[in-house]
This record gives sequence, C-alpha cells and structure tokens, in this order.
Amino acid sequence: GPLRIVVLVVAVGLTWIIVSILLGGPGDGFPRIQHLFTSPESSVTAEPRARKYKCGLPQPCPEEHLAFRMVSGAANVIGPKICLEDKMLMSSVKDNVGRGLNIALVNGERSLSFSDAGVSGELIEARAFDMWAGDVNNLLKFIRPLHEGTLVFVASYDDPATKMNEETRKLFSELGSRNAKELAFRDSWVFVGAKGVQNKSPFEQHVKNSKHTNKYEGWPEALEMEGCIPRRSVAG
Repeated sequence: GPLRIVVLVVAVGLTWIIVSILLGGPGDGFPRIQHLFTSPESSVTAEPRARKYKCGLPQPCPEEHLAFRMVSGAANVIGPKICLEDKMLMSSVKDNVGRGLNIALVNGERSLSFSDAGVSGELIEARAFDMWAGDVNNLLKFIRPLHEGTLVFVASYDDPATKMNEETRKLFSELGSRNAKELAFRDSWVFVGAKGVQNKSPFEQHVKNSKHTNKYEGWPEALEMEGCIPRRSVAG
C-alpha cells in the first residue's frame, strides 16, 4: 500500500514537470509544443515573391518609356489582351475584342508644352475588325488618317488576314511591320508600330498557321510580347 502511494506521487510529480516544460508560462504553451513537431525545413522563411512591374513586366522600364504587354488570341476560344502602363486597353473582360484584328491607337508623343492636352500613353481609340466576314474598308478608314507619332497596337484573334487587301498590307508595312505582307488565314500576329517610323518595328511576332506545327487543332500557338516603348518628344 505505502509503496503504491509513493509510486503514484512520483508519477504525478514527473507528469507535472513534463507538462510545465511543454506549456511553460500561461499562453505560450502551444507554440512550444508546435515547435517540437516542426521540421527544420518548414521553419525556414519563405522566399519573397518576385516583384512585378507595370503590366506584369519582370523589370521596370527606363524613364520616358511606356511599358506594354500583349497576348494574341488562342484559337477562337480565348480573346487577346493589350496592356499599356498597367492599364488594360483591350480584353475579353472589357468586352471590346473580337475575331480578326484588335487594334488600339495610343498617343505616343510627349509634348514639351503644358498647353497641349494630349498625354503620352493616352488611349485614342480601340476597335476590333472582323477579317473573316467583315468589311475591310472599315479597317482602312481607321488606319488611313493616323497622325504622326500615333502608336498602333495590333493583336490577332482567330483569323487576321482573309479580308486583307494590298492597301491594308501596305499601310501596316508603313507602320513598321515586316510580316503584314505575308500574313495569312489563321496566323497568330502581335505588332506594335507607329505612324511616321523610318525603320521596321522591333516589336512584332508572327507564327504561321501550319498543320505540322499548330499547337491547337487548326490554329497555331498564342503569342505573348512585352517591352518598353520610348516616348517621342515634340515641341508644343
């Protein structure tokens, strides 16, 4: 009898000591217990996420440059996107894209006069032109009267070229395109040009529609392009 009592007292004492060690003071017991079951790997501080800049670019653009990112349509399912200076100019969410050519006109000049109302990077107009069943004259009326310095963002969706004629291809070539002359049925195309450029634009991608290389059944892969466009300064 007395031996059992001694053993019981010792057992209770040991239990109290162990619980005290685990729980510590009031309110800090759970962290101590959690720490015992935490592996060294999980205690390492998570790496910070890579910072994204305007339009999701991995690096910021230099001063006096406009940040842009654009994606062509994927087959005839996912619409294109055009982002400039962290503003979405065209997308399915904005409900202003469609089959054919999706074009955003932007003021690409930086006025040296405060009296000029135009702001560099300001959207002038955005429209979609059906190049399968639409009227190409609507597109021609849109791009013929462009003012010098106007930036032209173009993203294809489904079919960008069936209704294209020689004048259309010539106008896009004058805006700096290398590929407009060979653009064909269901090609993927993204392009940034400008009225009055002297050289070909460095911002252009083109993938031919080919059953041997198409990513989708009947369509090539979607194209994604991003970069920094220098502003053009003009006297007011």
